[in-house]
Amino acid sequence: MRILMVASEALPFAKTGGLADVLGALPVALARLGHHVDVVIPRYQGITAGERTGTVTVALGGQVSAAHIWIAAAGNVRTIFIDHPAYFDRPYLYGTAGQDYPDNPERFAFLALAALQWAATQEPFDVVHGHDWQSGLVPVLLRNGSAPPSIARAPAVFTVHNLAYQGVFDASWLPRLGFGWDLMRIDALEYWGRISFLKGGFMFSALITTVSPRYAREIQTPEFGFGFDGILRYRAGDLVGILNGIDYDQWDPARDPHLPEPYDATNLAGKAAAKRVLLETCGIPVNEETLARPLIGMISRLVDQKGFDLIAEIADELPRLDASYVLLGTGDRRYEDMWLGLAARHPGRIAAKIGFDEALAHRIEGGADLFLMPSRFEPCGLNQMYSLRYGTVPVVRAVGGLYDTVRNFDPRTGEGTGFSFNEYSAQALLDTLQWALEVYRDRTTWRRIQLAGMGQDFSWDASARQYVKVYERAVASRG
Repeated sequence: MRILMVASEALPFAKTGGLADVLGALPVALARLGHHVDVVIPRYQGITAGERTGTVTVALGGQVSAAHIWIAAAGNVRTIFIDHPAYFDRPYLYGTAGQDYPDNPERFAFLALAALQWAATQEPFDVVHGHDWQSGLVPVLLRNGSAPPSIARAPAVFTVHNLAYQGVFDASWLPRLGFGWDLMRIDALEYWGRISFLKGGFMFSALITTVSPRYAREIQTPEFGFGFDGILRYRAGDLVGILNGIDYDQWDPARDPHLPEPYDATNLAGKAAAKRVLLETCGIPVNEETLARPLIGMISRLVDQKGFDLIAEIADELPRLDASYVLLGTGDRRYEDMWLGLAARHPGRIAAKIGFDEALAHRIEGGADLFLMPSRFEPCGLNQMYSLRYGTVPVVRAVGGLYDTVRNFDPRTGEGTGFSFNEYSAQALLDTLQWALEVYRDRTTWRRIQLAGMGQDFSWDASARQYVKVYERAVASRG
């Protein structure tokens, strides 16, 4: 199949979150299955890859402008960059200092139009796959007669990676972007008197996917639907949950260059070496006591979604548990300050680094004994899957992709790959953490949990095969 993807970010060129990881890995996995994938993203500031191949002319509202096209090819995957400096040559992808760029509706409408204009000059595509609200207008353009005829026959598949981001804007943007008021309907873009690009993706696509089976069910409920649960129940027959994969070329303790020595399920000695190096790196004393004490790792955005409001409630309890802690992340200032304060008061137990450090992230996955992810909601999650691969036992809330990937330990059978809790409360988190630390003392049982996790397969190949089935179903739906 020939597959066109449109997104706002993709590794290794531009990243703010998990969307970029998917757009870096899924096309490669599809190519391994024999398909041809073109990924269209903006040519943001700092992107130097690719060769300039031509231009496309884009009519946006009453303005006609040109965009240069750059293409970087790797096997059956090509990345196409839309080069329009006025929209994309900026320091950040979406905004600065917590504020979105005010012209984001215009920027990503331009991306959608330019992507389809370019696609119309190529061999016909079998399917067009949009990702998140930034590409939500792509299915709209395909269905409302705005796309060039040579691409308009391709069905649209639309993936929501995180329903919390909805692309909601003032309705006055409709005419400014060249759309008619006929789209201001409940079965089109209208959303509580405004317009939503995300809703456009939902309402005009042949099929909708999201990034785990559990999350596909959750977003049809008021608790997790962020106001879109009714729309998603309406499209429930066309909604499919496909678990994200992880890149085992990048995340494999047997060949991870960031670890002091390789290890795998047949020989875990390298994990002890990784723990020693992690403690040294983070400034926690390395001695018999600290090596024996369980080490809890966290790599996260420090925001409520990731459960940091629960952690804040039990912050004073954490140093009293028989554990050490290493945190890496950035986010809300109050949580950054909380962790820096904990580290300052308990330097022998707690270490915190605010920011991001790729090498340290790998060392945390390799050197920690447990990994904590008490998320309020989690569409898929990647770190729990990395942790399982590295023999680092996850402690998670049973939501979204965390529910789908971590099997709660059953003390009756001794089976499971981690520890999970259901109720979103600080007490449930504390109880589960204490339970995991208690089981840690039973080295035989702990080793069984580690090995069960390391035996899981969350490679992209299985996920890619499911996406192919969705594409085939979308093509069949067009007749």
